Amino acid sequence: MIPINVMINLYSILILVILWLHSDKQEEKRSLQYRLYMLMLDTTIVLLLFDIFSRMDTNAYAIYPVLNQLGNFVVFSLSPVLPSIWLVYVVNQLFQDEERSLRLLKPLILFGFANLMIVVLSLRFGWYYSIDLQNIYHRGPYFTLPVIYNIALLSISFVYVMKNMKTIHKNHRFTLIFFPLFFLFSVVLQVVVYGVPILLNSVVLSLLFVSLNIQNHGMNTDYLTGVNNRKKLESYLKDKVRNSTEKKSFSAIMIDIDNFKSINDTFGHDMGDSALQATVKLLNGCIRNTDFISRYGGDEFFMILSISEPERLQEVVDRIRLQLSKFNASERQVYTLQFSMGYGVYDVRSKASAQEFENMLDQRLYEEKQRKSKETSETTS
Repeated sequence: MIPINVMINLYSILILVILWLHSDKQEEKRSLQYRLYMLMLDTTIVLLLFDIFSRMDTNAYAIYPVLNQLGNFVVFSLSPVLPSIWLVYVVNQLFQDEERSLRLLKPLILFGFANLMIVVLSLRFGWYYSIDLQNIYHRGPYFTLPVIYNIALLSISFVYVMKNMKTIHKNHRFTLIFFPLFFLFSVVLQVVVYGVPILLNSVVLSLLFVSLNIQNHGMNTDYLTGVNNRKKLESYLKDKVRNSTEKKSFSAIMIDIDNFKSINDTFGHDMGDSALQATVKLLNGCIRNTDFISRYGGDEFFMILSISEPERLQEVVDRIRLQLSKFNASERQVYTLQFSMGYGVYDVRSKASAQEFENMLDQRLYEEKQRKSKETSETTS
């Protein structure tokens, strides 16, 4: 008869394989978010498999001692990997800055290597664990060291989330809080209640929430900037038009980065990507987290705001221009950002379709670009 913990692990692996196959169909495989999530799935599958081997400590015959040694060695060696990946995943979610996220990898890899060395030495000195001649597993005197390290990593990720709660998409908040808290609870429970194999199975549940609430959301997300993509914009704008009334309408702003091609040509495409990410960060700082922003085209963005009054819309536009001036005056970058904007409040009485409203904003954007071009020509002539 198959032990219950083996059955639970096998079911957990099956769930992860299904999540893996589902995620492999997503389009934006280049994004760091996708790669980190898939790495968490892969790592958890490996850990669950070797966790089965690590529990073969009731039989000292044949291959069981070898599997028990191998299972414990791999589980202890990889124990810091999941919390480490999760911390990088959280930082990437919060700041949408791949360079900043990847900078965390160096110290995390160093700690992981140090842990591996202790695991190797534990084979001789039993620091983390030991397995006697009867193939019985025993905790070592320093068993709690990887536990403390994992708790520290999860706590840091939780603090990051709580400090940046206002900037987190409302659909992501529960998952980013649930994962570390449930993981922490499972770590403590597994330490306190000896022999209860709950930790990795709780990770499976947490990864399922990540898949449902964040990764599936990623199918409607621009992988470079982290905002909604054009596909999501089309459906969202149609819903806003359909649900608008004379008492409760909405506003929209179409934004184009002026001379964006020159940034790419002069400083390279990496700097161009940085300019797009800086634009999103600037725009997000000017609106509420319940408002909508999407990447409309290569260097164009579209914002939808729950504002029905032209005066309040103008305040948002002025705020964007003010923050843009501050950004350019900061001298933290080699390029200068300039925006052209077309904006307006949706008039329910016009009965304009979403496409017609979009075309109106596009025309206003074009008129502003033409005006700027004319002013530049007059200045230089």
